Amino acid sequence: MARLKDRYVEEIRPALVKRFGYSTYMQAPKIEKITLNMGLGDAKTDSKVLDNATEQLATIAGQKPNLRRARKSIAQFKVREGMPVGISVTLRRERAYEFLDRLMSVAIPRIRDFRGLKATSFDGRGNYSMGLREQIIFPEIDYDAVDQVRGLDVTITTSAQTDEEAFALLEALGMPFSQEGRPGQEAAEAAQAAAAEQTRVAEHAAKEEAEHAAKEQLKAENPEAYAKPERPEEGEEGEEGEAAEGGEQPAAEQQESSEE
Repeated sequence: MARLKDRYVEEIRPALVKRFGYSTYMQAPKIEKITLNMGLGDAKTDSKVLDNATEQLATIAGQKPNLRRARKSIAQFKVREGMPVGISVTLRRERAYEFLDRLMSVAIPRIRDFRGLKATSFDGRGNYSMGLREQIIFPEIDYDAVDQVRGLDVTITTSAQTDEEAFALLEALGMPFSQEGRPGQEAAEAAQAAAAEQTRVAEHAAKEEAEHAAKEQLKAENPEAYAKPERPEEGEEGEEGEAAEGGEQPAAEQQESSEE
């Protein structure tokens, strides 16, 4: 058994079951197949291109590739129906895990200016596709014997139902994804923002409650400082005003009599 498959069975699968709450190990996502595809536009004019590419892809995959022919004629590309336009190979079971192990451990680290695989290349149904610009990143290919640098497409088909589950599987296997555009990242950021908002609201409520408790304590210790001044009632104020007016009138009359 391939070492990557052993690691999947012993470590990765139980972790996925625990993370997503599966009821059985059969629900855990797994690698179903890996498809390698190499387009050969020059094969329609040069048969050696087809032979060399077939040999190189067979060396990379460890399995003889199948020839892909054009399904219809396209005059603009000078392609007639039945012309060879590419080769592909499908890897399953042990060979799929062995190739994935070599891809992650040896080939991808040899990519120039590598900054991580795009996490947005999932198709929405748990499958991931990536492109390799040079076949010479695989150590099985002899650089001196290469007639032309060719790229190839790699499609990893999983049993996952969602991109988030497939991403968790491939990340656990060791795929070096970049930090941008990861599946489920927006939901995680939204949940984090909601949690931060709840924390802020709780802190604000606790602060208001503490201030209210401190104010009540000060009121209990010094009630006179927080006591409101009592206003005189309307009836009492009117009687006092009338009494004041009645007391001033005799003084005015005495002054007028004294002047006379």
